[in-house]
Amino acid sequence: MKRYYRPILSARHALSPDAVQFAATRLWFDRAEVFTRDAGSHVVHICDVPSEIMHRWHHKRAPIAGLDFTKPLIMGILNVTPDSFSDGGAFQAVDIAVQHGKAMHAAGANIIDIGGESTRPGADLVPADVEISRVAPVIARLVAEMNAPISLDTRKAEVAQAGLKVGAGIINDVSGFTFDRELMPTCAKHNAPVCVMHAQGDPKTMQVNPHYDHVVADVYDFLETQVDRLVACGVSRSQIIADPGIGFGKTLDHNLQLLNQIGVFHSLGVPILLGVSRKGMIKTIGNAPNAQDRMAGSIAVALAALEQGVQIFRVHDVAETKQAFALWQAVQTGEWHGA
Repeated sequence: MKRYYRPILSARHALSPDAVQFAATRLWFDRAEVFTRDAGSHVVHICDVPSEIMHRWHHKRAPIAGLDFTKPLIMGILNVTPDSFSDGGAFQAVDIAVQHGKAMHAAGANIIDIGGESTRPGADLVPADVEISRVAPVIARLVAEMNAPISLDTRKAEVAQAGLKVGAGIINDVSGFTFDRELMPTCAKHNAPVCVMHAQGDPKTMQVNPHYDHVVADVYDFLETQVDRLVACGVSRSQIIADPGIGFGKTLDHNLQLLNQIGVFHSLGVPILLGVSRKGMIKTIGNAPNAQDRMAGSIAVALAALEQGVQIFRVHDVAETKQAFALWQAVQTGEWHGA
């Protein structure tokens, strides 16, 4: 029976002589939660964790597009679409999109994630040529005018190729490389780092009665399989990021279970990305019908995931998230060394 392991992380390593450093960060662990599909979970000492899992938890993540994963990273969201759920239409003009991307970088975004196709629940498919016409000019301008990696949020090989040609540094596929079978070899051919996300169904139908046998195990197994497929196709494991896909074919309960155990995905041995900013679960739990009013809830969820060692946070509110992270880290460690 397959076992799933989650490191129980803490910034207080001095509390245990057995504590092991997590991925060269300021987090430590000496215990782990273990669970199976058919039984409850229990806590074990790290001596009972398989050596391969321990290695994946302990080893420092390799740089991707020059990014250092020993500290939390912020990915600023730049939707150049007319219909994204939070900011659709706000950044369609190239000059405005470029200005916003540069402003997010100045505010603390380590990566700018550009998308030309809305993947909100119920969204329609956008033709590749339309998507390219939206993203390519913005990518080219930002690469020329800003010193930060650009992530291209696309499901299509044709769009990815066009984006990589003008300077995109990471391909972020919300379908987990299931939509376009040519996208995986395209990324391998160009030695492009990738983010593989889990989604059940496509945006048009994904919120129509999503079902899982065990949501955490099901999502983990999918990501594990896709990471292995990417490696077999020629993408280095050290250049892969994984995202459990909060809100993509999940109910509120599914999302909460994934967030509660998000540290389990560290067993994949790759950086973990969380995209929950302003999403529907914050609307429901935080009683915030207007997406613009969900910043506080978004940051609260990000801080909870930061405690579990998540490395990348895809957000709308960059400056506020950066401020929250700085305060969280200072309080956790009892230290501050300046900006």
